[in-house]
Amino acid sequence: MAAYLNRTISMMSGDGPHNRPAVTTVLSDHRSGRTSIDNSPLQIFVKAKKKINDIFIEIEDYVKDTVEYIHEIEKNQQIITKEKIAQTEEFVNKVHGIKDVLCRDHMKVAFFGRTSNGKSSVINAMLREKILPSGIGHTTNCFLQVEGSTSEEPYLILEDSDKHCPVESVGQLAHALCKEKLNESQMVKVYWPKNRCLLLRDDVVFVDSPGVDVTPNLDEWIEKHCLDADVFVLVANAESTLMVTEKNFFHKVSMRLSKPNIFILNNRWDASASEPEFLDQVRKQHQERAIDFLVKELKVCTPKEAEERIFFISAKEVLQTRLAEQGQQTTTPLTDGFQNRYFEFQDFERKFEECISKSAVKTKFEQHSQRGKFIANELREILDSVYTDAIRFKEDKMFNKKELHDKINYTEQQLMIITQEMKQKIHHMVEDVEQRVSKALNEEIRRLSTLVDEFNLPFHPEPLVLNVYKKELHLHVETGLGSNLRARLSTALALNMEASQREMTERMDTLIPENKRNTSNIILPRRQPFEILYRLNCDNLCADFHEDLEFRFSYGITTLIQRYTGGGSGILALKNGRENPNSSLIPSTPTDIVDNRMLYASTGIDDWSLLSRLALMGAGSQGTMGCLLVAGFLFKTVGWRIIAVSGAIYSCLYFYERLTWTNKAKERSFKKQYVAHATKKLRMIVDLTSANCSHQVQQELSGTFARLCHLVDESTGDMDKTLKELESEIATLENASSRAKVLRNKASYLAHELELFEDAYLKIHN
Repeated sequence: MAAYLNRTISMMSGDGPHNRPAVTTVLSDHRSGRTSIDNSPLQIFVKAKKKINDIFIEIEDYVKDTVEYIHEIEKNQQIITKEKIAQTEEFVNKVHGIKDVLCRDHMKVAFFGRTSNGKSSVINAMLREKILPSGIGHTTNCFLQVEGSTSEEPYLILEDSDKHCPVESVGQLAHALCKEKLNESQMVKVYWPKNRCLLLRDDVVFVDSPGVDVTPNLDEWIEKHCLDADVFVLVANAESTLMVTEKNFFHKVSMRLSKPNIFILNNRWDASASEPEFLDQVRKQHQERAIDFLVKELKVCTPKEAEERIFFISAKEVLQTRLAEQGQQTTTPLTDGFQNRYFEFQDFERKFEECISKSAVKTKFEQHSQRGKFIANELREILDSVYTDAIRFKEDKMFNKKELHDKINYTEQQLMIITQEMKQKIHHMVEDVEQRVSKALNEEIRRLSTLVDEFNLPFHPEPLVLNVYKKELHLHVETGLGSNLRARLSTALALNMEASQREMTERMDTLIPENKRNTSNIILPRRQPFEILYRLNCDNLCADFHEDLEFRFSYGITTLIQRYTGGGSGILALKNGRENPNSSLIPSTPTDIVDNRMLYASTGIDDWSLLSRLALMGAGSQGTMGCLLVAGFLFKTVGWRIIAVSGAIYSCLYFYERLTWTNKAKERSFKKQYVAHATKKLRMIVDLTSANCSHQVQQELSGTFARLCHLVDESTGDMDKTLKELESEIATLENASSRAKVLRNKASYLAHELELFEDAYLKIHN
């Protein structure tokens, strides 16, 4: 190995151009071909960042879906409260903020040390580009941050500005020798194309500082530029030792950060080549002092870990060699021990990458992962509560639905049964009313003469007065019969009707929900007591009544014959037959006797007897001859004295009746005739009137029952409406519970994804 190193050094000391490929071949390190290697330590951060960003993209979409779902069920305050809605909405901004921070997260390394210790040279050597101003003296005037850019051309941005400036101006803005100087605490961000530097491609950000010995504002530096740094690199001068200024700065850093990751680079170690006899002693001295500083003073690591954090390098040699490899600079002669210093620089880079990757993954992503799990768990608890409440309310609604469905079926069945029973009851009551009215009306018809006798309007046989008398009599009879029927029937019928209606109401009341029973009196208001209207209409019924007020002797031959054998209507018919030969002889038969007068009905001529014929002969054109024959016959039989006495008595009776045929007698005769006629007419409408009354009762009971049925139908309709509302609510709750379950499971999935992320990228590095 020593021979190989000597050969390599001798080859590097050559001047010919044929030596340059050898230098390039031997000194090119493993990082020159890292474009195809994905298992470097820095790739852990890159992969972890991509993974957690993908997870938080899912979390952001999940939170948006959850908020949308919460707003959909917001109107149902039973399963979601306003506090939970507000809590869920807050997660949108939280996740969005975390996601933005994750996109900006990178591995940040800050370089500190005294002025001219070579901080910028170390950064340039690591980046393999001379990006930052470097050289002898105080070169860096402000903070310079170098990070990767997707742009093809490099540019820089000043603090508090978005303007892109050419990268060549960094020498003017940040170089301490330039006239245009920036404040030492200001930051200039340099954006370098990622395709030109592997470290920048892996999200590493380098921060160069002016020097801890140029300003007393160390606290401001730490506050502005160090709190988010993952690794600190103290670039010391190997030609001296650690100064109090450097130590004070890192003491302040360790007070603000918990065990910061610190590397100590003893730069300009190439100066030891001029004094090889003291090389080991000086190296040991620097090593011990650096370990004491890290372990005993700062207490940030163990002695073994401190040994891995201290390196002896020459940044200038490495930068020159790497620029030469890329053809950007000619090869310069190198001092003895360069290979060891170069390999140590490479060792620093390797351990630096491992440390910054481990530190950045933990510091950048652990907190975000915990917050992501907290959000997922909080949402899972909210959704689990929503799911539980939705299931509980759904079960309650389904139980209410079943009860309501059973109640509707029970109501419909009971309504059919009650309807059938009430129909039969109404039918029986209608028949009873019809019989009662028929019986009462017949009894009142039999007492019609008494009712007519009670009519005391003055009577006069004049036609005009008589017409008025008859109209008043019609009204009196109709009113009297109606009032008598009401007096006899109304109370009993009203009680029966009220009892029937009460029974209907009580039966139907059981089918009405309790919350509506107290309103039944509003739907069925109190009505006037039911009263039957007896429509007799005597004015039309007796319109064909024609009174006969002519005087007729009660014991006249014609009257006697009519009383025993037939009425005067036959005689009138015979007279009409003689006057009108074309008319048929249709005699009448007596149907009733009113005031010794007979009412006749039509009959056949064969029913006439011999006495009838004699009477007709006496009443005809041969009446005188007939009377003489009868008188002669009686004279010969009984003697003239008896005939004379009989004639005198007969004459006295005649004159007596003739003298007593006054208006009073005519009124009595009129009333008897009216009673006979009205009785006949009223008997004809008994069935009609009783049927009409029973129909009124049927209408009243049917109307009451129909109103009760309508009330039950309304309550049933309300129950049907409530049933549909319950079905809709059940469907809504079922959808809410199913979506809550899906979202809850997705919260568990996201929390599990974050746990897998921690297992893969966080716990493995602890």
